[in-house]
Amino acid sequence: MVQPLPFLSAEIPTGLKPHFQEYDWGELNIKRDANLIVQRTLEFGDWGEIRWLFAQYGEKRIRIFVQQHGERLLRPVVFNYWRKFLHIRKWKETPFPTPKGQLWPH
Repeated sequence: MVQPLPFLSAEIPTGLKPHFQEYDWGELNIKRDANLIVQRTLEFGDWGEIRWLFAQYGEKRIRIFVQQHGERLLRPVVFNYWRKFLHIRKWKETPFPTPKGQLWPH
């Protein structure tokens, strides 16, 4: 039997399941939880899961996520990778004056 390609499925790839530990896997919804799914897949997905993400949401939707939420929700190295990959020159900067993870200025 021929297996369907993972990026053509409407279901979240099961390889991403460990990255949603604080959520009920069966309750995740591709439309309602789109930002969460995009964020976790960009952070932790392998290339098959990334292809699924782009097939599911499209480059435009992913680009909007990175522009509007990427600096705050992605690790700096991941944000910069996707910003360069998607040729994003302008993005919404985080309103917080201290770097992510740093509570007090030195």
